[in-house]
Amino acid sequence: MSAILHRALRNPPPRAARGHGIRIVDDAGREYIDACGGAAVTCLGYGDAEVLEAMRAQAERLAYVHTSFFTTDAEEELGAELAAHAPEGLSHAMILSGGSEAIEAALKLARQYALETGQAQRRHVIARRQSYHGSTLGALAVGGNMLRRAAYEPLLPPARHIAPCYPYRDRRDDESEEAYGRRVADELDAKARALGPETVLAFVAEPVVGATLGAQAAVPGYFRRVRQICDRHGILLILDEVMCGMGRCGTLYACEQEGVVPDLLTMAKGLGAGYQPVGAVLVHQRIVAAIAAGSGAVQHGQTYMGHPVACAAALAVQRAIRGRGLVARAAALGERLNAMLTERFGNHPHVGDVRGRGLLQAIELVADRTTKAPFDPALGLHARIKRLAKEGGLLCYPMAGTIDGRAGDHVVLAPAYVATEDDLAAIVARLGASVDRAVASTRTA
Repeated sequence: MSAILHRALRNPPPRAARGHGIRIVDDAGREYIDACGGAAVTCLGYGDAEVLEAMRAQAERLAYVHTSFFTTDAEEELGAELAAHAPEGLSHAMILSGGSEAIEAALKLARQYALETGQAQRRHVIARRQSYHGSTLGALAVGGNMLRRAAYEPLLPPARHIAPCYPYRDRRDDESEEAYGRRVADELDAKARALGPETVLAFVAEPVVGATLGAQAAVPGYFRRVRQICDRHGILLILDEVMCGMGRCGTLYACEQEGVVPDLLTMAKGLGAGYQPVGAVLVHQRIVAAIAAGSGAVQHGQTYMGHPVACAAALAVQRAIRGRGLVARAAALGERLNAMLTERFGNHPHVGDVRGRGLLQAIELVADRTTKAPFDPALGLHARIKRLAKEGGLLCYPMAGTIDGRAGDHVVLAPAYVATEDDLAAIVARLGASVDRAVASTRTA
């Protein structure tokens, strides 16, 4: 009997034994194609020799040091690497241990900036429904994933939520993309005015919403409008690129495609590609300048900040992504994957939408294409697809509650940037078979 408190206590997972490329082998010798990178993490795949060597070398020199005493070459070099290729103005990095930590740190930095600049009244954080920003209480409170929030509502700090940019369901038939984007972005302006603009601290959003809404990108112009509203009211813009950044969507930073620069930007997952737990916050130079001119000290710290081995791994990953041309490869493979998904599911009676950017793609399942009616949540379609796909040797990322935290099912795909076209073809074929079997099984449920 396992002494691990597994996520699923009644049906604990099999043991993974080894990995190679985009495949995992369990302890029974069965091989699986990892079509979701765990959770959009393993962008380099498994067993990258350069990353493993960088980790080994750093561990031999110095495995750990506390950042209240020292910095290290690994931390300084990773910070310089990130800043050198960041959107203009994002000048400094704080290195942490994951995405939830990065969001928590970004929120605290935003609040400290308000205090340092004499704006202590700024306290409200606005985010979007059907978003996800992490599992710690602060990050969960900001996130709009109603399914994951439900059990913990009494513990969550207050946050305000507006509509997501979700054109498949929310754009009116007579509405252009530009008009739709402006309408939903203007909910931020309305919410800020209702709260009192001078009391709003930050707006938090994913440039491409990952697991919660299924690879949903904003329509053109949406984030430019959001940036204008934030600037008008002195609201900090925090962009969460934990899942969609680091080349995943075809540019190193997803916000490059939106033509905006945030005040704070969070990353994780593809930062270290799963070789070490690592996350980061990129911070705008004006926030750094305000703190430097004020208290002179960042009011945040954690035991494993700037962990040398994690920094060495992330640095090797980032150099591999750029040096091997993997951002461009992710963009090209993403176009190919979207085309394959469209060919397989574009006319499928139970797939309403195929969407995504780069190697973050998804399909949204529907009971009826014409009305866009979702499947009955009680059927657990997403869970059926996950189980059947795994039985067929495919690891994918299905989710429930697409529409409102209860209704709706989708499947996210996020394979490593080192995947081949043959890998993509196998992924789509196995997913197609799994979806068909899962839908058929609901008719006898």
